Amino acid sequence: MRIMLMTDLEGVAGVLNAVDWIHPDSRYYDQAKELLTAEVNAVVDGFAAAGAEEIVVVDGHGPGALNPALLDRRAWLSRGTFKPVWPFGLDRSFDAYSCVGQHAKSRTPFSHLTHTGSFACLSLAINGYEIGEYGQMALCARELGVPAIFAAGEEAFAREAADLTPGVVTVAVKRGVLDDTFDDYDAYSYERAKTSAIHLAPARARELLREGAFQAVKKFQTNPASFQYREFTTPYTLVLKTRPAEGRPPKIVTKTHPDSFIELLNAGN
Repeated sequence: MRIMLMTDLEGVAGVLNAVDWIHPDSRYYDQAKELLTAEVNAVVDGFAAAGAEEIVVVDGHGPGALNPALLDRRAWLSRGTFKPVWPFGLDRSFDAYSCVGQHAKSRTPFSHLTHTGSFACLSLAINGYEIGEYGQMALCARELGVPAIFAAGEEAFAREAADLTPGVVTVAVKRGVLDDTFDDYDAYSYERAKTSAIHLAPARARELLREGAFQAVKKFQTNPASFQYREFTTPYTLVLKTRPAEGRPPKIVTKTHPDSFIELLNAGN
């Protein structure tokens, strides 16, 4: 069994805010990378224990957020630019798609470090349904016929994943405590608005991640049809709305494609 494991940083237990933790010049960035890598290793261990033979870990955080020296020896590490960009190396040779360290989409109530792609994104919708970073990759996987079996990160994200990909096994390692009433904020202010959360102790989070990953593979082995995707009809229309950012005014961008979500994402890249 071959699994892609997409990673992000903001949904990791112990990553407390944006300014201090998620940027290369953040004072705790190296510690954040260690926390993410430990969560990845827990998931890899669970997948492998359940019988997965190949696990390709994609470092999906913008500037990079994995520590290769600490990565589980059973994992492959993928990092770099793909042409076309989407879906970051995912293809039909994979049996399953998964993610860890993921945060909820922009504008999600009671979420933590909430955004979609960047804090400048107000919303991203496909055929009127708002999606986040998970949704972008999951709908690529849907088009390729690859099931999404495991999704881990903050609690609000777990609900998001369950709605878009019914049957997916989710693990929540922290929960946001603030509503999202910040549509009028610019990107700078929004990055600093959603920083309140209650976190599991990282050691406990890793225990739950390992068990969840193990159960996801076992579920796939025994009942692969239980993993589903929300229905979308063609043609596809993608609408991006942005916040003011670094002196740039907000804008609305609309793209359409008759039958391919992947080609729609790659249009203009």
